[in-house]
Amino acid sequence: MAAARRARPGGPRAGPGFGRAAEPEPPVPQGLLRAARRSGQLNLAGRGLRDVPPHVWRINVDTPEEAQQNLSFGAADRWWEQTDLTKLILASNKLQSLSEDVQLLPALTVLDVHDNQLTSLPSALGQLENLQKLDVSHNKLQSLPEELLQLPRLRSLLLQHNELSHLPEGLGQLLSLEELDVSNNHLTNIPTSFASLVNLVRLNLACNQLKDLPEDLSAMKSLRQLDCTKNYLETVPSKLATMASLEQLYLRKNKLRSLPEFPSCKLLKELHAGENQIEILNAENLKHLNSLSVLELRDNKIKSVPEEITLLQKLERLDLANNDISRLPYTLGNLPQLKFLALEGNPLRTIRRDLLEKGTQELLKYLRSKIQDDGPGPSEEPPVTAMTLPSQARVNMHAITSLKLLEYSEKQAAEIPEEMFDAVGTNPVATVNFSKNQLREVPPRIVELKDSVCDVNLGFNKISSISLELCRLHKLTHLDLRNNVLTSLPKEMEALTRLQIINLAFNRFKAFPSVLYHLPALETILLSNNQVGSIDPLQLKGMDMLGTLDLQNNDLLHVPPELGNCENLRTLLLEGNPFRTPRAAILAKGTAAVLEYLRSRIPT
Repeated sequence: MAAARRARPGGPRAGPGFGRAAEPEPPVPQGLLRAARRSGQLNLAGRGLRDVPPHVWRINVDTPEEAQQNLSFGAADRWWEQTDLTKLILASNKLQSLSEDVQLLPALTVLDVHDNQLTSLPSALGQLENLQKLDVSHNKLQSLPEELLQLPRLRSLLLQHNELSHLPEGLGQLLSLEELDVSNNHLTNIPTSFASLVNLVRLNLACNQLKDLPEDLSAMKSLRQLDCTKNYLETVPSKLATMASLEQLYLRKNKLRSLPEFPSCKLLKELHAGENQIEILNAENLKHLNSLSVLELRDNKIKSVPEEITLLQKLERLDLANNDISRLPYTLGNLPQLKFLALEGNPLRTIRRDLLEKGTQELLKYLRSKIQDDGPGPSEEPPVTAMTLPSQARVNMHAITSLKLLEYSEKQAAEIPEEMFDAVGTNPVATVNFSKNQLREVPPRIVELKDSVCDVNLGFNKISSISLELCRLHKLTHLDLRNNVLTSLPKEMEALTRLQIINLAFNRFKAFPSVLYHLPALETILLSNNQVGSIDPLQLKGMDMLGTLDLQNNDLLHVPPELGNCENLRTLLLEGNPFRTPRAAILAKGTAAVLEYLRSRIPT
């Protein structure tokens, strides 16, 4: 054993000699390497390394030193039972390059080398076919090796705070990518191949030199967060507003003069567009943003706020500070969720400065009081719903012409008055809201809107069957039929080839409506609180666009394991059914865990 001790690092064979020719590298303790062989993880962050010691790259190749030293060992020292290294952290060192020997770690799933001095990356990275996360942020990279595009499982690529002036045109080959951060570089354009990144959830382009965005970005159907802060954007392509999954959009500190319309961004929760040159905020910018909770437009040149701001019923934060607003719509006080309203730095004529300083709630109370002061006279019909705009009479021509909205809701009416359809004339109507009435059938004249209508809400009625007129609305993308008495859907609904979202919750379905399997564009099926007893996983797997399936509170006695193969599903809700497996503990872990569990139960 004495000989073994003499042979350990620090002994004669470990040092380079007694001269002062070279400063020794900070050591990587053998204990750390032994632990890494057991755990598959090695953290060498913040050790002042200028180079990675060769034995780190060879940790799974060379016979460990302890194999030559230990004559007897316990279970913890069984070096031959070592685990392949899957996670290597080299962050916050002084590395200027990485060795091509990185290819000796083929099992790596995570490689973190952020906060170093790297000017390039080794081409051997392309051989790490199991790599899922690569963090090379906060370095001095000027380009990326083409081999990087060969990583089939890469899900997270972090490149922020480098010196990149361009990205490889083939970056779109990284089809598994879910997170890409290229912020704080010198990029002037984005490769068109980005359109192929259909699984990307988060994209950060902030703090570059972009003057425009490619329309192809709209093909990223999974994108939830897009950050374009601090660039030179003067416009946003209109196609960008068709990104149906987008939840957060950051456009601050650009050169925008207007906001785009958002016809498909039904899930958009946050829109940040402060510090631009926006002068006009109009109804078209707002009317589709039903889910918006944060609207930040400070430090622009906005002169007025449209009455349609009251359509944003879920708005919690509204920042309009430092604009040119002289008057506010009093109906702003009716927004039920609004908790924060910033108005300082505007030339408001009707609101005293001391009132602004009292905070949001006092300000909203004041605005509500002014609504009453300006209320309708004795001969006028008062507003019926919170969604009804002040200009609205029985037929709201403003809503029809400006908002392309035909609304007759919350009237408890047994039928829709003919004058509603008569008033439409040649005006294109995109949205129909006949919810919360006593309708027993779909209004037949709805077919007159077939060339323009894309969003129909017939929820909270007493409809028992779907008419053929509804099946002729070939541009329909959103259909809300919740809280009716439906038991089936007609085969003719196959004609609705553009339908993306259907809400059938709280009806009387005893079987999964088979026609839904044949609607290729369906992304969301909401079928909770029915009596559905079974589903066909093979047919569901064929629905390539389906991302959300809500089957809560039905009569499912069995969840077929093959449902686990529906890997496009991002949200699967099964709670409240009488099946025994998966158990509640599995369901609580979320969709990915449920799908994985179901796949594990598929007979082989």
